[in-house]
Amino acid sequence: MSLVEVSDLSVSFGDVRAVDGLSFSLEPGGALGVVGESGSGKSASAYALLGLHRGTGAKVTGSIRVAGVDVTAASDAELRALRGAGAAMVFQDPLSSLDPYYAVGDQIAEVYRVHNKASRRAARARAVEVLDRVGIPDAARRSRSRPHEFSGGMRQRALIAMALACEPRLLIADEPTTALDVTVQAQILDLLHGLRRETGMGLLLVTHDVGVAAESVDEVLVMRAGRAVERGPVGRVLVAPREPYTRELLAAVPRVTGERPAPAAKPAADAEVPVEGLRDLAEPDQNADGARKPDQNADVLVEAVDVRQVFGRGKGAFTAVDGVSLAVRRGETLGVVGESGSGKTTLGRMLVGLLEPTSGRLTRDARVQMVFQDPVSSLNPRRSVGESVADPLRAAGRRDEKAIRARVGELLTRVGLDPEGYDRYPHEFSGGQRQRVGIARALAAEPELIVCDEAVSALDVTTQAQVTALLARLQRELGLALVFIAHDLAVVRQVSDRVVVMRRGRIVEQGTVDQVYGDPKDPYTRQLLAAVPALDPALAAVRRAARKELAAA
Repeated sequence: MSLVEVSDLSVSFGDVRAVDGLSFSLEPGGALGVVGESGSGKSASAYALLGLHRGTGAKVTGSIRVAGVDVTAASDAELRALRGAGAAMVFQDPLSSLDPYYAVGDQIAEVYRVHNKASRRAARARAVEVLDRVGIPDAARRSRSRPHEFSGGMRQRALIAMALACEPRLLIADEPTTALDVTVQAQILDLLHGLRRETGMGLLLVTHDVGVAAESVDEVLVMRAGRAVERGPVGRVLVAPREPYTRELLAAVPRVTGERPAPAAKPAADAEVPVEGLRDLAEPDQNADGARKPDQNADVLVEAVDVRQVFGRGKGAFTAVDGVSLAVRRGETLGVVGESGSGKTTLGRMLVGLLEPTSGRLTRDARVQMVFQDPVSSLNPRRSVGESVADPLRAAGRRDEKAIRARVGELLTRVGLDPEGYDRYPHEFSGGQRQRVGIARALAAEPELIVCDEAVSALDVTTQAQVTALLARLQRELGLALVFIAHDLAVVRQVSDRVVVMRRGRIVEQGTVDQVYGDPKDPYTRQLLAAVPALDPALAAVRRAARKELAAA
Protein backbone atom coordinates (compact mmCIF):
# COMPACT_ATOMS: atom_id res chain seq x y z
CA MET A 1 0.00 0.00 0.00
CA SER A 2 1.37 3.42 -0.99
CA LEU A 3 2.29 5.86 1.77
CA VAL A 4 0.89 8.75 -0.33
CA GLU A 5 -1.68 8.36 -3.09
CA VAL A 6 -2.89 11.53 -4.85
CA SER A 7 -5.33 11.37 -7.74
CA ASP A 8 -6.63 14.27 -9.84
CA LEU A 9 -5.88 16.86 -7.15
CA SER A 10 -6.99 20.43 -7.84
CA VAL A 11 -6.63 23.41 -5.50
CA SER A 12 -8.26 26.75 -6.31
CA PHE A 13 -8.09 30.10 -4.55
CA GLY A 14 -11.03 32.05 -5.94
CA ASP A 15 -10.53 32.24 -9.70
CA VAL A 16 -6.90 31.10 -9.48
CA ARG A 17 -6.28 27.37 -9.95
CA ALA A 18 -2.99 26.69 -8.17
CA VAL A 19 -3.03 22.91 -8.71
CA ASP A 20 -4.72 21.38 -11.74
CA GLY A 21 -5.37 17.64 -11.97
CA LEU A 22 -2.21 16.44 -10.20
CA SER A 23 -1.66 12.71 -9.57
CA PHE A 24 1.31 10.99 -7.94
CA SER A 25 2.19 8.36 -5.35
CA LEU A 26 4.99 7.73 -2.86
CA GLU A 27 5.91 4.31 -1.50
CA PRO A 28 6.90 3.71 2.16
CA GLY A 29 10.52 4.75 2.70
CA GLY A 30 10.71 6.51 -0.68
CA ALA A 31 11.83 10.08 -1.34
CA LEU A 32 10.13 12.28 -3.92
CA GLY A 33 11.30 15.78 -4.86
CA VAL A 34 8.66 18.20 -6.16
CA VAL A 35 10.43 20.94 -8.12
CA GLY A 36 9.31 23.93 -10.15
CA GLU A 37 9.28 27.70 -10.33
CA SER A 38 7.49 29.96 -7.88
CA GLY A 39 3.75 29.70 -8.52
CA SER A 40 3.97 26.18 -9.99
CA GLY A 41 1.73 24.73 -7.27
CA LYS A 42 4.40 22.83 -5.31
CA SER A 43 3.59 24.14 -1.84
CA ALA A 44 -0.17 24.18 -2.43
CA SER A 45 0.04 20.46 -3.28
CA ALA A 46 2.13 19.70 -0.18
CA TYR A 47 -0.25 21.58 2.12
CA ALA A 48 -3.17 19.61 0.71
CA LEU A 49 -1.56 16.35 1.89
CA LEU A 50 -2.16 17.37 5.52
CA GLY A 51 -5.48 19.11 4.93
CA LEU A 52 -3.95 22.51 5.68
CA HIS A 53 -6.23 24.27 3.18
CA ARG A 54 -9.27 23.37 5.25
CA GLY A 55 -11.01 26.48 6.57
CA THR A 56 -9.02 28.87 4.37
CA GLY A 57 -11.60 29.32 1.62
CA ALA A 58 -9.57 27.27 -0.85
CA LYS A 59 -11.45 24.71 -2.93
CA VAL A 60 -9.80 21.27 -2.92
CA THR A 61 -11.03 18.44 -5.13
CA GLY A 62 -9.68 15.01 -6.01
CA SER A 63 -8.51 12.10 -3.87
CA ILE A 64 -5.72 12.31 -1.24
CA ARG A 65 -4.67 9.37 0.94
CA VAL A 66 -1.75 9.73 3.36
CA ALA A 67 -0.66 6.92 5.72
CA GLY A 68 -4.01 5.22 5.17
CA VAL A 69 -6.10 8.33 5.93
CA ASP A 70 -8.51 9.79 3.38
CA VAL A 71 -7.54 13.42 3.89
CA THR A 72 -10.47 15.01 2.05
CA ALA A 73 -13.05 12.99 3.98
CA ALA A 74 -11.30 12.93 7.38
CA SER A 75 -12.78 14.69 10.39
CA ASP A 76 -10.82 17.42 12.18
CA ALA A 77 -9.92 14.95 14.93
CA GLU A 78 -8.61 12.43 12.37
CA LEU A 79 -6.53 15.15 10.70
CA ARG A 80 -5.03 16.15 14.05
CA ALA A 81 -4.08 12.52 14.63
CA LEU A 82 -2.49 12.32 11.17
CA ARG A 83 -0.49 15.54 11.60
CA GLY A 84 2.56 14.82 13.68
CA ALA A 85 2.05 11.10 14.18
CA GLY A 86 1.38 9.80 10.65
CA ALA A 87 2.93 12.69 8.73
CA ALA A 88 4.80 15.81 9.78
CA MET A 89 5.80 18.99 8.00
CA VAL A 90 8.89 21.18 8.11
CA PHE A 91 8.21 24.70 6.85
CA GLN A 92 10.46 27.13 5.00
CA ASP A 93 10.88 29.78 7.70
CA PRO A 94 11.69 28.25 11.09
CA LEU A 95 11.64 31.61 12.88
CA SER A 96 7.96 32.17 12.09
CA SER A 97 7.13 28.50 12.74
CA LEU A 98 8.50 28.52 16.30
CA ASP A 99 6.90 30.46 19.17
CA PRO A 100 9.41 33.15 20.22
CA TYR A 101 8.22 33.08 23.84
CA TYR A 102 8.69 29.40 24.70
CA ALA A 103 11.88 27.36 24.97
CA VAL A 104 12.52 25.16 21.94
CA GLY A 105 12.48 21.99 24.05
CA ASP A 106 9.12 22.88 25.58
CA GLN A 107 7.58 23.32 22.12
CA ILE A 108 8.83 19.91 20.99
CA ALA A 109 7.63 18.33 24.25
CA GLU A 110 4.16 19.81 23.74
CA VAL A 111 3.85 18.15 20.32
CA TYR A 112 4.91 14.81 21.81
CA ARG A 113 2.41 15.07 24.70
CA VAL A 114 -0.50 15.92 22.37
CA HIS A 115 0.00 12.73 20.36
CA ASN A 116 1.27 10.31 23.01
CA LYS A 117 -0.38 11.36 26.31
CA ALA A 118 3.06 11.24 27.93
CA SER A 119 4.09 12.82 31.23
CA ARG A 120 5.91 16.15 31.24
CA ARG A 121 9.13 14.44 32.28
CA ALA A 122 8.89 11.86 29.48
CA ALA A 123 8.04 14.55 26.92
CA ARG A 124 11.02 16.66 27.99
CA ALA A 125 13.30 13.64 27.74
CA ARG A 126 11.96 12.93 24.24
CA ALA A 127 12.60 16.54 23.21
CA VAL A 128 16.23 16.31 24.32
CA GLU A 129 16.57 12.96 22.54
CA VAL A 130 15.37 14.24 19.16
CA LEU A 131 17.38 17.47 19.44
CA ASP A 132 20.47 15.35 19.99
CA ARG A 133 19.46 13.16 17.06
CA VAL A 134 19.39 16.10 14.65
CA GLY A 135 22.83 17.28 15.74
CA ILE A 136 22.13 20.06 18.25
CA PRO A 137 25.23 20.16 20.49
CA ASP A 138 24.65 19.95 24.27
CA ALA A 139 20.99 19.17 23.58
CA ALA A 140 19.87 19.09 27.24
CA ARG A 141 21.10 22.64 27.84
CA ARG A 142 20.09 24.06 24.44
CA SER A 143 16.58 22.64 24.79
CA ARG A 144 16.00 25.44 27.33
CA SER A 145 16.98 28.11 24.78
CA ARG A 146 14.44 30.22 22.93
CA PRO A 147 14.34 30.36 19.10
CA HIS A 148 16.15 33.70 18.83
CA GLU A 149 19.13 32.13 20.61
CA PHE A 150 19.54 29.58 17.79
CA SER A 151 21.19 30.26 14.42
CA GLY A 152 19.13 29.78 11.25
CA GLY A 153 20.52 26.29 10.69
CA MET A 154 19.91 25.29 14.31
CA ARG A 155 16.31 26.54 14.13
CA GLN A 156 15.75 24.40 11.05
CA ARG A 157 17.23 21.41 12.88
CA ALA A 158 14.87 22.13 15.79
CA LEU A 159 11.87 22.09 13.42
CA ILE A 160 13.04 18.75 12.02
CA ALA A 161 13.41 17.46 15.59
CA MET A 162 9.84 18.54 16.33
CA ALA A 163 8.64 16.73 13.22
CA LEU A 164 10.51 13.57 14.27
CA ALA A 165 9.24 13.58 17.86
CA CYS A 166 6.30 11.31 17.11
CA GLU A 167 8.16 9.11 14.62
CA PRO A 168 6.04 9.94 11.55
CA ARG A 169 5.93 7.66 8.55
CA LEU A 170 6.15 10.68 6.20
CA LEU A 171 8.14 13.91 6.45
CA ILE A 172 7.05 16.78 4.19
CA ALA A 173 9.78 19.41 3.87
CA ASP A 174 8.69 22.65 2.16
CA GLU A 175 11.77 24.57 0.94
CA PRO A 176 13.70 23.60 4.12
CA THR A 177 17.04 25.05 2.98
CA THR A 178 16.07 28.13 0.95
CA ALA A 179 17.23 30.73 3.49
CA LEU A 180 20.36 28.83 4.57
CA ASP A 181 23.94 29.31 3.41
CA VAL A 182 25.63 26.57 1.40
CA THR A 183 27.40 24.75 4.24
CA VAL A 184 24.36 24.73 6.55
CA GLN A 185 22.22 23.64 3.59
CA ALA A 186 24.54 20.69 3.03
CA GLN A 187 24.31 19.77 6.72
CA ILE A 188 20.49 19.81 6.65
CA LEU A 189 20.36 17.71 3.45
CA ASP A 190 22.85 15.21 4.91
CA LEU A 191 20.71 15.09 8.07
CA LEU A 192 17.53 14.34 6.10
CA HIS A 193 19.36 11.63 4.13
CA GLY A 194 20.70 10.03 7.30
CA LEU A 195 17.32 10.13 9.07
CA ARG A 196 15.67 8.41 6.12
CA ARG A 197 18.21 5.60 6.30
CA GLU A 198 17.84 5.25 10.08
CA THR A 199 14.05 5.46 10.41
CA GLY A 200 12.73 4.27 7.04
CA MET A 201 10.38 7.25 6.83
CA GLY A 202 9.19 8.61 3.50
CA LEU A 203 10.26 12.09 2.37
CA LEU A 204 8.40 14.57 0.19
CA LEU A 205 10.79 17.44 -0.54
CA VAL A 206 9.38 20.63 -2.07
CA THR A 207 12.04 22.89 -3.59
CA HIS A 208 12.79 25.29 -6.44
CA ASP A 209 16.47 24.32 -6.24
CA VAL A 210 17.12 21.41 -8.58
CA GLY A 211 20.51 20.78 -6.97
CA VAL A 212 18.84 20.27 -3.59
CA ALA A 213 16.59 17.62 -5.14
CA ALA A 214 19.58 15.83 -6.66
CA GLU A 215 21.17 15.60 -3.22
CA SER A 216 18.15 14.22 -1.41
CA VAL A 217 15.58 12.16 -3.33
CA ASP A 218 15.06 9.01 -5.40
CA GLU A 219 12.48 10.43 -7.82
CA VAL A 220 11.62 13.90 -9.13
CA LEU A 221 8.24 15.38 -10.06
CA VAL A 222 8.55 18.57 -12.13
CA MET A 223 5.59 20.95 -11.89
CA ARG A 224 4.55 23.93 -13.98
CA ALA A 225 1.38 26.00 -13.71
CA GLY A 226 -0.20 23.51 -11.32
CA ARG A 227 0.40 20.44 -13.48
CA ALA A 228 2.92 17.62 -13.55
CA VAL A 229 5.31 18.03 -16.49
CA GLU A 230 7.69 15.14 -15.93
CA ARG A 231 8.35 12.43 -13.35
CA GLY A 232 11.01 9.77 -13.07
CA PRO A 233 14.16 8.59 -11.27
CA VAL A 234 16.28 11.57 -10.21
CA GLY A 235 19.27 10.37 -12.25
CA ARG A 236 17.27 10.12 -15.46
CA VAL A 237 15.26 13.35 -15.09
CA LEU A 238 18.23 15.53 -14.16
CA VAL A 239 20.74 13.96 -16.53
CA ALA A 240 18.52 13.19 -19.54
CA PRO A 241 15.24 15.14 -19.22
CA ARG A 242 12.58 14.38 -21.80
CA GLU A 243 10.40 17.49 -21.57
CA PRO A 244 11.45 20.89 -22.98
CA TYR A 245 10.40 22.68 -19.77
CA THR A 246 12.57 20.40 -17.64
CA ARG A 247 15.51 21.09 -19.94
CA GLU A 248 14.81 24.84 -19.67
CA LEU A 249 14.69 24.60 -15.87
CA LEU A 250 18.01 22.75 -15.77
CA ALA A 251 19.61 25.16 -18.23
CA ALA A 252 18.85 28.04 -15.86
CA VAL A 253 20.75 26.44 -12.95
CA PRO A 254 24.15 28.14 -12.45
CA ARG A 255 27.09 25.71 -12.26
CA VAL A 256 29.97 26.10 -9.84
CA THR A 257 32.16 24.40 -12.47
CA GLY A 258 31.90 27.50 -14.62
CA GLU A 259 29.56 26.12 -17.29
CA ARG A 260 27.21 28.83 -18.45
CA PRO A 261 23.51 28.01 -18.91
CA ALA A 262 22.56 27.63 -22.55
CA PRO A 263 20.99 30.88 -23.81
CA ALA A 264 17.32 30.80 -24.67
CA ALA A 265 16.38 31.10 -28.32
CA LYS A 266 15.75 34.69 -29.35
CA PRO A 267 12.07 35.37 -30.07
CA ALA A 268 10.95 36.64 -33.43
CA ALA A 269 10.88 40.41 -33.78
CA ASP A 270 7.08 40.49 -33.71
CA ALA A 271 6.72 37.93 -30.92
CA GLU A 272 5.07 39.10 -27.70
CA VAL A 273 7.17 38.29 -24.66
CA PRO A 274 5.23 38.53 -21.37
CA VAL A 275 7.06 40.44 -18.63
CA GLU A 276 7.05 37.51 -16.19
CA GLY A 277 8.58 35.22 -18.81
CA LEU A 278 11.00 37.79 -20.18
CA ARG A 279 14.49 36.35 -20.56
CA ASP A 280 17.27 38.85 -21.05
CA LEU A 281 19.00 37.59 -24.14
CA ALA A 282 21.97 39.90 -24.31
CA GLU A 283 25.26 38.28 -23.27
CA PRO A 284 28.01 40.18 -21.39
CA ASP A 285 31.26 41.01 -23.18
CA GLN A 286 33.39 37.87 -23.33
CA ASN A 287 36.97 37.01 -24.09
CA ALA A 288 38.19 33.91 -25.92
CA ASP A 289 37.72 31.76 -22.84
CA GLY A 290 34.03 32.69 -22.63
CA ALA A 291 34.48 34.81 -19.49
CA ARG A 292 34.07 38.60 -19.18
CA LYS A 293 37.33 40.52 -19.35
CA PRO A 294 37.27 43.63 -17.13
CA ASP A 295 39.70 46.52 -17.52
CA GLN A 296 42.42 46.04 -14.89
CA ASN A 297 43.44 49.71 -15.27
CA ALA A 298 39.96 51.13 -14.75
CA ASP A 299 39.33 53.78 -12.09
CA VAL A 300 38.95 52.60 -8.49
CA LEU A 301 35.45 53.62 -7.36
CA VAL A 302 35.54 52.33 -3.78
CA GLU A 303 38.54 51.30 -1.72
CA ALA A 304 38.58 49.85 1.80
CA VAL A 305 41.84 49.67 3.74
CA ASP A 306 41.91 47.65 6.98
CA VAL A 307 38.29 48.50 7.80
CA ARG A 308 36.66 47.16 10.97
CA GLN A 309 33.08 47.27 12.18
CA VAL A 310 32.41 46.61 15.85
CA PHE A 311 28.90 46.47 17.32
CA GLY A 312 28.38 46.99 21.05
CA ARG A 313 30.87 47.87 23.76
CA GLY A 314 32.92 46.22 26.45
CA LYS A 315 32.38 42.52 27.01
CA GLY A 316 29.37 42.56 24.69
CA ALA A 317 31.33 43.94 21.73
CA PHE A 318 31.14 41.93 18.51
CA THR A 319 33.50 42.43 15.58
CA ALA A 320 31.48 41.88 12.39
CA VAL A 321 34.21 43.00 9.95
CA ASP A 322 37.82 42.66 11.00
CA GLY A 323 40.59 44.30 8.97
CA VAL A 324 39.20 44.00 5.44
CA SER A 325 40.99 45.59 2.49
CA LEU A 326 39.67 45.60 -1.10
CA ALA A 327 39.02 47.80 -4.12
CA VAL A 328 36.21 47.90 -6.70
CA ARG A 329 37.00 49.18 -10.19
CA ARG A 330 34.70 50.75 -12.76
CA GLY A 331 32.84 48.19 -14.87
CA GLU A 332 33.83 45.09 -12.87
CA THR A 333 31.80 42.70 -10.73
CA LEU A 334 33.25 41.76 -7.36
CA GLY A 335 31.62 38.71 -5.78
CA VAL A 336 31.59 38.44 -1.97
CA VAL A 337 30.82 34.98 -0.59
CA GLY A 338 30.74 33.36 2.82
CA GLU A 339 28.43 31.75 5.35
CA SER A 340 25.79 33.59 7.37
CA GLY A 341 27.55 35.74 9.95
CA SER A 342 30.74 36.08 7.89
CA GLY A 343 30.38 39.88 7.65
CA LYS A 344 29.30 40.08 3.98
CA THR A 345 26.25 42.28 4.48
CA THR A 346 27.98 44.54 7.03
CA LEU A 347 30.80 45.08 4.52
CA GLY A 348 28.29 45.90 1.78
CA ARG A 349 26.53 48.44 3.98
CA MET A 350 29.86 50.12 4.71
CA LEU A 351 30.69 50.28 0.99
CA VAL A 352 27.50 52.25 0.25
CA GLY A 353 27.73 54.44 3.36
CA LEU A 354 24.86 52.97 5.39
CA LEU A 355 27.43 52.17 8.09
CA GLU A 356 30.61 54.04 8.89
CA PRO A 357 33.64 51.86 9.75
CA THR A 358 34.67 51.73 13.40
CA SER A 359 38.25 52.03 12.19
CA GLY A 360 40.26 51.87 8.98
CA ARG A 361 39.92 53.93 5.81
CA LEU A 362 37.14 53.76 3.23
CA THR A 363 37.24 56.08 0.20
CA ARG A 364 34.25 56.39 -2.10
CA ASP A 365 34.74 58.21 -5.42
CA ALA A 366 31.43 57.19 -6.96
CA ARG A 367 27.67 57.44 -6.72
CA VAL A 368 26.52 54.23 -5.01
CA GLN A 369 23.19 52.44 -4.52
CA MET A 370 22.08 49.16 -2.96
CA VAL A 371 19.65 46.42 -4.02
CA PHE A 372 18.40 44.52 -0.99
CA GLN A 373 17.64 40.84 -0.45
CA ASP A 374 13.92 41.16 0.26
CA PRO A 375 12.09 43.46 -2.16
CA VAL A 376 8.86 43.00 -0.17
CA SER A 377 10.27 44.67 2.93
CA SER A 378 12.30 47.26 1.00
CA LEU A 379 9.25 48.53 -0.93
CA ASN A 380 6.49 50.46 0.86
CA PRO A 381 3.28 48.39 0.46
CA ARG A 382 1.14 51.55 0.70
CA ARG A 383 2.82 53.28 -2.23
CA SER A 384 2.79 52.40 -5.91
CA VAL A 385 6.00 51.01 -7.37
CA GLY A 386 6.26 54.05 -9.61
CA GLU A 387 6.31 56.34 -6.59
CA SER A 388 9.00 54.21 -4.95
CA VAL A 389 11.17 54.37 -8.06
CA ALA A 390 10.60 58.14 -8.21
CA ASP A 391 11.91 58.76 -4.68
CA PRO A 392 15.59 59.16 -5.67
CA LEU A 393 14.58 61.59 -8.42
CA ARG A 394 12.67 63.79 -5.99
CA ALA A 395 15.49 63.50 -3.44
CA ALA A 396 17.83 64.85 -6.13
CA GLY A 397 15.65 67.96 -6.45
CA ARG A 398 13.49 67.18 -9.48
CA ARG A 399 10.06 68.84 -9.28
CA ASP A 400 8.49 68.41 -12.73
CA GLU A 401 6.01 65.57 -12.09
CA LYS A 402 5.47 64.92 -15.80
CA ALA A 403 9.22 64.55 -16.36
CA ILE A 404 9.54 62.36 -13.24
CA ARG A 405 6.78 60.04 -14.45
CA ALA A 406 8.41 59.82 -17.90
CA ARG A 407 11.80 59.01 -16.36
CA VAL A 408 10.28 56.30 -14.14
CA GLY A 409 8.63 54.81 -17.24
CA GLU A 410 12.05 54.68 -18.94
CA LEU A 411 13.58 52.96 -15.91
CA LEU A 412 10.79 50.38 -15.68
CA THR A 413 11.20 49.64 -19.39
CA ARG A 414 14.98 49.30 -18.99
CA VAL A 415 14.54 46.57 -16.34
CA GLY A 416 11.96 44.68 -18.42
CA LEU A 417 8.73 45.92 -16.83
CA ASP A 418 5.69 47.57 -18.41
CA PRO A 419 5.77 51.33 -17.71
CA GLU A 420 1.98 51.14 -17.37
CA GLY A 421 2.65 49.42 -14.04
CA TYR A 422 3.59 52.78 -12.45
CA ASP A 423 0.38 52.88 -10.37
CA ARG A 424 0.40 49.23 -9.31
CA TYR A 425 1.39 48.17 -5.79
CA PRO A 426 4.15 45.75 -4.73
CA HIS A 427 1.75 42.91 -3.86
CA GLU A 428 0.54 42.90 -7.48
CA PHE A 429 4.00 41.83 -8.72
CA SER A 430 5.81 38.50 -8.52
CA GLY A 431 9.05 38.13 -6.56
CA GLY A 432 11.21 38.51 -9.66
CA GLN A 433 9.27 41.56 -10.82
CA ARG A 434 9.58 43.19 -7.38
CA GLN A 435 13.34 42.69 -7.53
CA ARG A 436 13.34 44.40 -10.94
CA VAL A 437 11.52 47.34 -9.31
CA GLY A 438 14.28 47.47 -6.69
CA ILE A 439 16.90 47.58 -9.45
CA ALA A 440 14.98 50.34 -11.26
CA ARG A 441 14.88 52.38 -8.05
CA ALA A 442 18.64 51.94 -7.64
CA LEU A 443 19.22 53.07 -11.26
CA ALA A 444 17.13 56.22 -10.71
CA ALA A 445 20.02 57.79 -8.79
CA GLU A 446 22.33 57.17 -11.78
CA PRO A 447 24.87 55.23 -9.73
CA GLU A 448 28.32 54.14 -10.84
CA LEU A 449 28.35 51.27 -8.33
CA ILE A 450 25.49 49.02 -7.16
CA VAL A 451 25.88 46.69 -4.18
CA CYS A 452 23.52 43.70 -4.53
CA ASP A 453 22.97 42.07 -1.14
CA GLU A 454 21.62 38.54 -1.71
CA ALA A 455 19.52 40.05 -4.49
CA VAL A 456 18.53 36.70 -6.05
CA SER A 457 18.74 34.29 -3.09
CA ALA A 458 14.96 34.03 -2.59
CA LEU A 459 14.14 33.58 -6.30
CA ASP A 460 13.63 30.35 -8.23
CA VAL A 461 16.31 29.37 -10.73
CA THR A 462 14.69 30.72 -13.89
CA THR A 463 13.77 34.06 -12.30
CA GLN A 464 17.27 34.15 -10.79
CA ALA A 465 18.77 33.66 -14.24
CA GLN A 466 16.62 36.49 -15.62
CA VAL A 467 17.67 38.93 -12.89
CA THR A 468 21.40 38.12 -13.14
CA ALA A 469 21.24 38.46 -16.93
CA LEU A 470 19.48 41.81 -16.49
CA LEU A 471 22.24 43.02 -14.18
CA ALA A 472 24.90 41.93 -16.71
CA ARG A 473 23.13 43.79 -19.50
CA LEU A 474 22.75 46.95 -17.41
CA GLN A 475 26.40 46.75 -16.42
CA ARG A 476 27.48 46.62 -20.05
CA GLU A 477 25.12 49.37 -21.22
CA LEU A 478 25.76 51.79 -18.33
CA GLY A 479 29.34 50.92 -17.37
CA LEU A 480 28.29 50.01 -13.84
CA ALA A 481 30.44 48.33 -11.24
CA LEU A 482 28.69 45.65 -9.14
CA VAL A 483 29.43 44.18 -5.74
CA PHE A 484 27.48 40.92 -5.68
CA ILE A 485 27.03 39.55 -2.16
CA ALA A 486 25.67 36.00 -1.96
CA HIS A 487 25.94 32.66 -0.23
CA ASP A 488 25.29 30.82 -3.53
CA LEU A 489 28.77 30.13 -4.94
CA ALA A 490 27.42 28.98 -8.30
CA VAL A 491 25.60 32.28 -8.91
CA VAL A 492 28.66 34.27 -7.82
CA ARG A 493 30.85 32.38 -10.27
CA GLN A 494 28.41 33.08 -13.08
CA VAL A 495 28.32 36.86 -12.57
CA SER A 496 31.71 37.84 -11.10
CA ASP A 497 35.12 38.85 -12.40
CA ARG A 498 36.85 38.67 -9.02
CA VAL A 499 35.78 36.94 -5.81
CA VAL A 500 36.37 37.64 -2.12
CA VAL A 501 35.76 34.81 0.37
CA MET A 502 34.90 35.93 3.91
CA ARG A 503 34.85 34.04 7.19
CA ARG A 504 34.24 35.48 10.66
CA GLY A 505 34.68 39.03 9.44
CA ARG A 506 37.94 38.47 7.59
CA ILE A 507 38.94 37.83 3.98
CA VAL A 508 40.45 34.34 3.79
CA GLU A 509 40.94 34.30 0.02
CA GLN A 510 40.52 36.58 -2.97
CA GLY A 511 41.40 36.50 -6.64
CA THR A 512 39.93 36.09 -10.10
CA VAL A 513 37.03 33.68 -10.54
CA ASP A 514 39.28 31.11 -12.21
CA GLN A 515 41.85 31.33 -9.40
CA VAL A 516 39.41 31.00 -6.51
CA TYR A 517 37.16 28.36 -8.05
CA GLY A 518 39.73 26.51 -10.10
CA ASP A 519 42.57 26.37 -7.59
CA PRO A 520 41.35 27.38 -4.10
CA LYS A 521 44.16 27.82 -1.59
CA ASP A 522 42.31 28.14 1.70
CA PRO A 523 40.73 25.03 3.31
CA TYR A 524 37.58 27.04 4.08
CA THR A 525 37.13 27.93 0.40
CA ARG A 526 37.49 24.24 -0.50
CA GLN A 527 34.91 23.39 2.18
CA LEU A 528 32.44 25.89 0.73
CA LEU A 529 32.88 24.52 -2.80
CA ALA A 530 32.44 20.93 -1.57
CA ALA A 531 29.09 21.89 -0.02
CA VAL A 532 27.55 23.18 -3.29
CA PRO A 533 24.74 20.83 -4.44
CA ALA A 534 25.58 18.80 -7.56
CA LEU A 535 23.04 18.22 -10.32
CA ASP A 536 24.42 14.71 -10.90
CA PRO A 537 23.02 12.40 -8.16
CA ALA A 538 26.09 10.14 -8.41
CA LEU A 539 28.41 13.10 -7.79
CA ALA A 540 26.10 14.27 -4.99
CA ALA A 541 26.56 10.89 -3.26
CA VAL A 542 30.35 11.14 -3.58
CA ARG A 543 30.32 14.65 -2.09
CA ARG A 544 28.06 13.53 0.77
CA ALA A 545 30.50 10.74 1.62
CA ALA A 546 33.41 13.21 1.48
CA ARG A 547 31.62 15.59 3.85
CA LYS A 548 30.94 12.71 6.23
CA GLU A 549 34.63 11.76 6.26
CA LEU A 550 35.62 15.40 6.79
CA ALA A 551 33.22 15.73 9.72
CA ALA A 552 34.55 12.53 11.31
CA ALA A 553 38.19 13.60 10.95
